Amino acid sequence: MRKIINLLVSFILITTTLITTNAQTKEKDLSIKERVDNYLSEGERNGFSGAVLIAQKGTIILNKGYGLASREKSIANTPNTVFSTGSVTKQFTATAILKLVELNQLKLTDSLELFFDNLPEDKRKITIHQLLTHSAGFIDVISNGDFHHIPTKEFFKTLFHTKLRYTPGVKYKYSNAGYSILARIIELVSKQSYESFLNTYLFTPAGMLQTGYLLPKWKENTLANGYYKGIKNLGTMVARFERDQGVSWVLKGNGGIQSTQEDMYKWYLALESNTILSKKSMNLLTKPYISEQEGSNKSFYAYGWAIFNSDRNTKIITHNGSNGIFFHEFMWLPKEDTVIIFSTNAYVREVEVLWRLEKMIFNQNYTPKPIQKSSNVFVLNFIENNSFKKVKELKSNLKQTYGDRFNDSNVLNQIGYLALEKKELSDWAVPLFLMNTELFPKNANIWDSLGDGYKAIDDKVNAIKAYKKALALDPTIEASKKSLKAFGVKVKDNTASFIKLSPETIQSYIGTYQLTSGHFIKIFEKNEELYIEFPGRTPMTLIPKTMVKFGIGSRSTTLSFNKNNSSKIVGFTINESGEQMIAKKMG
Repeated sequence: MRKIINLLVSFILITTTLITTNAQTKEKDLSIKERVDNYLSEGERNGFSGAVLIAQKGTIILNKGYGLASREKSIANTPNTVFSTGSVTKQFTATAILKLVELNQLKLTDSLELFFDNLPEDKRKITIHQLLTHSAGFIDVISNGDFHHIPTKEFFKTLFHTKLRYTPGVKYKYSNAGYSILARIIELVSKQSYESFLNTYLFTPAGMLQTGYLLPKWKENTLANGYYKGIKNLGTMVARFERDQGVSWVLKGNGGIQSTQEDMYKWYLALESNTILSKKSMNLLTKPYISEQEGSNKSFYAYGWAIFNSDRNTKIITHNGSNGIFFHEFMWLPKEDTVIIFSTNAYVREVEVLWRLEKMIFNQNYTPKPIQKSSNVFVLNFIENNSFKKVKELKSNLKQTYGDRFNDSNVLNQIGYLALEKKELSDWAVPLFLMNTELFPKNANIWDSLGDGYKAIDDKVNAIKAYKKALALDPTIEASKKSLKAFGVKVKDNTASFIKLSPETIQSYIGTYQLTSGHFIKIFEKNEELYIEFPGRTPMTLIPKTMVKFGIGSRSTTLSFNKNNSSKIVGFTINESGEQMIAKKMG
């Protein structure tokens, strides 16, 4: 009997090996187009939504849309769907500056004092080159977001009076505001609006009729809706520009240009053929000037482009951009005569595929990990196809699929509120909020959301209990106070008027924290006060509301430090307008 078992085991192993080998051989036999298309089509079933274009040696290999530009109207994404390009806009700004250089209207060595009056002394000698390479020392952004409209004079006066982060020219620090300054210089020199100049000298010569902010004759069914976290429809960016009747200086020149895969390929062809810029100017545009990380030679910044070295020791010219809803990435490999262009209208980290595609193109043995369904999409798909009575099954499936990686209380919170908005899903709201309180029992914001869920179904008793629980965990949570007062419940103000942190407590909070996105945030002490510094931004004070909860500057945002069972600080949670960001303490 043992011999028979051994023979069976050997047969199974041989058969399995043959099947695996045959599958791998079959995969290798597929063309690049087939391999990439199969990969993205499989990802489409897990929430991938966007478009990809790959071209080599002047031939388009793949140019296809995946998923939907409008789920509500069942409009598919295509190569002519209009997406936001985000910070890829910077290469348009940089090219426009070089076009003005070619027209002898400015020089890269020109300083700010030639274009702006009454500049502070430390800003006068900053050059156009330093702005282009993010080495001017300016902060990343000012204002409260892309659609915060500040009058031109006020915007630049405020920006020019902010403190520089370092002496201009000594190092690289990404600055969106620096590219807004460049956009303003383009206007001042050309006597045209920023978009008009780009349209006249860049887009029209390249044949790009579907690229810009507001000038193109957009067709409504070609504009992609943006789905926040892959689930919530926030509409099109063009519609927002139209409502605002313009583009804010917070965004202009550094982000937000809309385009299609077809147009972006035309852009590549125009650059590659020197239709837009001379060969000399193209060399200036794509020259690696400054390391993006001090002491590292892995990536450099050119003018509106990042420069990398491939594992084949060839030059990669690339840039990406995102507003947290859309994501666009453009990669050009001149030696291999290859370009890859990628857009999505439902951004989550799981769909950042461009660098995987680059490996698939040049390494036939490389098989990327499948595009995984994000936890947001996973939950939404489940509740759309199941009764709320299966909430225990959802919890089990989440644990089985994501395990410890499911550590973001914001997922169920967001979808709980989405369920409240949709009549067909409304029965799911309270079960989702309840599940969230089981998973994150010490999170006051989650209990407040549960109160909102009960309030929506007129369950006053349980709503009051949930709001009281929220306040017991966090006496400063204003939303719960307001809701209880609306129910006629008296709320005792337990917030201390002034909280003094001990040196030991302050020291326990100091350190570097990493967001799930990979970005690092620093918390440091100065003159017995705590400060928080986000990437590329001016530090903001942390104002204590309790011993562990802080306000962030003048923003309506709170930061709560998280402790483990030994009362050691292990991270923090930022709450802003119902959204959460979680960061782990490093070291």
